[in-house]
Order: sequence, then structure tokens, then C-alpha cells
Amino acid sequence: MNRPGARRGLIRGATVFGRSCTDVRWSDGRVTACGTGLRAERGEPVIEAGGGWLLPGLHDHHIHLRALAARGGSVPLGPPQIRGREGFEAAIHRACARLPLDGWLRGVGYHESVAGPLDRDVLDRLAPDRAVRVQHRSGALWVLNSAGCRAAGVDSCSLPGIERDTSGRATGRLWRLDSWLGARVDGGPVDLGTLGADAAAAGITGFTDATPDLTVDAIDTMATEITAGALLQRVHCMAPPQTLHRTAPRFTLGPTKILLDDTDLPTLPDFTARIRAAHAAGRPVAVHCVTPVQLVLTIAAIDEAGALPGDRVEHGALVPADTLPWLRRTAITVVTQPHFPVERAAQYAAEVDPTDRADLWRLGSLIAAGVGVAAGTDAPFGDADPWAVIRAATERAEPERISLTAAVGLFLGEPKHPARPRRITVGAPAYLTLLRLPPQDITIPNRDLVGATVIDGDVVFTA
Repeated sequence: MNRPGARRGLIRGATVFGRSCTDVRWSDGRVTACGTGLRAERGEPVIEAGGGWLLPGLHDHHIHLRALAARGGSVPLGPPQIRGREGFEAAIHRACARLPLDGWLRGVGYHESVAGPLDRDVLDRLAPDRAVRVQHRSGALWVLNSAGCRAAGVDSCSLPGIERDTSGRATGRLWRLDSWLGARVDGGPVDLGTLGADAAAAGITGFTDATPDLTVDAIDTMATEITAGALLQRVHCMAPPQTLHRTAPRFTLGPTKILLDDTDLPTLPDFTARIRAAHAAGRPVAVHCVTPVQLVLTIAAIDEAGALPGDRVEHGALVPADTLPWLRRTAITVVTQPHFPVERAAQYAAEVDPTDRADLWRLGSLIAAGVGVAAGTDAPFGDADPWAVIRAATERAEPERISLTAAVGLFLGEPKHPARPRRITVGAPAYLTLLRLPPQDITIPNRDLVGATVIDGDVVFTA
């Protein structure tokens, strides 16, 4: 990894995204020249692009950074790695055999298609003497065994998200309590540096962290870590309205995330009040919408509260056709995951009503309707590789398939306005991704195409 202290450089002979020039120079973190035939200055690092595609730096508009970093110490317990009850039980037993007795077994990616619904009793039969927590693939649910419930203090807690049976006993199923559980379980330090280096090799220069219910202290900790260089990329962090703006290099505050669950939907007045509170603090909202009911409620609430520039719908898993005019009229951006129809094809085939499949993970039809669209990987709940997302977007069936240029553009929006494209222009921040081929020569988009990544003027990756 090369990090020249001068934070300056020159890329020559590129196919520059959206421009007719071929050369781009930057200094002190800003682009200072765009042209053709630029000559290297004394001591200036030069990258010869050979016609490769130069992009304004990929930005993942929806990711969960700490959860992704923690995944390295976790046991995959869902498809495609694990299939069937026997495979699930074998994976639990293997993990128990290699972990210390006083350590947590942290499983991730579980889906009911593997071994049916989980609760503390199911996990007790497999691991009675060790604390176990298993996260559902959706990210909405953690399941703990009895040892885990004792360690986390679940049995004596009365939070609404702690599921209980008819006798009042905790089932071990914790809904939307990720932050609460994390505060009670010492998962050890997470390695943001490795995450950032891997992302840089994929051409990612920035993230929008969509972790729900972050506390002010957690946000301050993240800002401090980013400033200290724990992560290479810039981070736009979703935050509650009361979070005060703080100035930190490569760290900004983003919209307020609002989670919706069909089993516990807020009333329209309560939901509207939450949106108004965020807007009053100058904060747009990012509303988690994966069902038509959630989207319709969001439409009603934003109509009551009024839209604010930067308001977003996260995921948009099911978008009925009659909502498209509203999305276009209000300029609400849909931040979606085009790779989910590939990764979760078996699940959707089994669970989604055939009459709803035309509305499932719209992409091309959103763009054709004039709706602003951007993409995020939703890692670790989806593949963290942006090129898997781009590839999936170009391979969708009609009318959802989009071109390579449009698919890459899903990651080129401004952090605050994901559907507003960034440009490589003089004065723009030097966040750049150089591919080794021009766009017309790219047949299968993949991370091996990345030739160099520049973040805030530093060349942080070269192939």
C-alpha cells in the first residue's frame, strides 16, 4: 500500500467518467487540473492509466461497518455456506470444539430455510454449556441460548423487543435489540483497518453507515476512530436528531434512520412526529421499507410532515407501481440492493407471492419512472463487494436490467444526496477509482478490474 505524504499525483491516459479529458492531477486532497497532455511536475507520482476508466470513487450508500468488521470472528450459519439441519448442527459443534469455554459463539446469516425457527431451547440442545448468539440474515433478530440469556441479562429485562412465551419466559429471541445486546456482550475490538484495506482494493472510497439506533457516544467513538486513521474511507453516518454536528476529517453526519416492522408499525401521528423532529433538526430521514405496507405508511407520513431534500427510502424491496409517481414527485431517493434477487433467489421464490414479483427489487423500472436511485451493499447482510452489486444490476431480467454505466453510477452519488452524481472537476475532493480497462472493454464487472484507489489525495491501493 502506497501512501505518499505529499497527497498529490497525476493519472494520465484515462477514460474519465463523464468527461472528454484524459488526465487528472490532484494536490492536498483536491483535484487541481483536468485536461489532456498534462506533464508531470518534478517529484510528482504518476499513474499511467492506459485508457482505463477513471471514476469519482465508489461510495457504498448503505452498509453496517461494525457488524461487517465483527463478521470476521463469526460463524456462518446460513445459506449458501450452510444448508439443512445436519449442516447447521455440524457447524455449531465444530465452532464449539475450537472456541474457549468462556467465549461466545457468534453465528451470523441464519435463515429458517436451514433448520427452521430458532429459540433458546433449540440452541440449548446443541450447545448447553456455552453462550451462543445467532443473528438472522435480515439483521432484525438475535437468538440466544440459555447461557447467552444469563450472560446478557435477558431473563430479568423487560424491554419490548425481548420475546416471551405464554408463561412469560424469554424465548431467547431478541427483536431489533442489536445495540442493546452489543452493549452487554464484549465482542472485543473490531478491525476496521482490514475492512478498509479490502474495500480500497475494490475501489470503495466512502461509506454511509446505516447502523440503526447508534448512541451519541458510539457516533463520537466512530468519528474519533476515523479521524485517527482506523479506516481509510470517509464515512457518512446515520444519526438521531439530537446528535450535534461535529467537525472531523472524513466523517459527516447523515440522515436519521427509522426502522419499520410490519408487526409493530407506529401510528401515523407518531411516525409523522418522528419525521418532523428529524427535519426540525435539519436531518433528513432514511426509512427502512421492505414491504408495501411500510412504503405506504412512509408516503402518508412524509405527505403529512413534508419532504426534506435528502430524505431516502432504504431497500425498497417491494415497490408497487402506483407509488412511482409519488417517489418521483417528492424526489425521494431509493437506496437499493440489486444483488439481493441473486443472493436470495430461493427465499423469494418460496416466500414472495407471484403477484408481487414484478414489484420485487425494482431497479430499471425505478430509473425509467424518473425516481432517484442509488445502491449499497447492506453488508454484512449482503455481499460487501460493490462489483457483485454492479454485475447483478447488469444481469437482471427486463425491465430491471440497466447498463454498465448506470450500474456503476449507483455508487457514484454524493453521500448526502446519493442520486446526485459526483463529477471529477477542478476543486472536487480527490476520491478516485481507476479501472484497468475502458468501459467498452468490460464484459464481466468484477473487483479485479480495480487498478488504483485514491482517497483524499492518498493513493491507498494499486494493483
